[in-house]
Amino acid sequence: MIVAGLGFSSAATADSLRAAFEAASGNHDIGALATVADKDGHPALTAFAEALAVPLHLVVPADLAGQRTLSCSNRSRATYGTGSVAEASALAAAGPGARLLSPRQISDDRLATCAIAIGGQT
Repeated sequence: MIVAGLGFSSAATADSLRAAFEAASGNHDIGALATVADKDGHPALTAFAEALAVPLHLVVPADLAGQRTLSCSNRSRATYGTGSVAEASALAAAGPGARLLSPRQISDDRLATCAIAIGGQT
């Protein structure tokens, strides 16, 4: 499965998420979205997931810390123990043996990031 992982600030909009997603997803057939569980219920996430019409996987913060990311945000590292919430969420949701297809992409407004991972079973 190919998963788009999202990281975003509380000020992010659905357009922020869409911009990061479009920058990252390319021609990949995205099967699911993923983000850290404490973002559940954020209006931008809800609107974007509904518009995209793919499953949303919520990753518990403890599952982010063990993921090896290509990018490093000091804020993500301090809050979640990972260099990138988007990259770590995508990897965790894609399952064992997953790998990133590229580093995270950042929306033009710098409020959202997106990274794409492919499961090891694919």
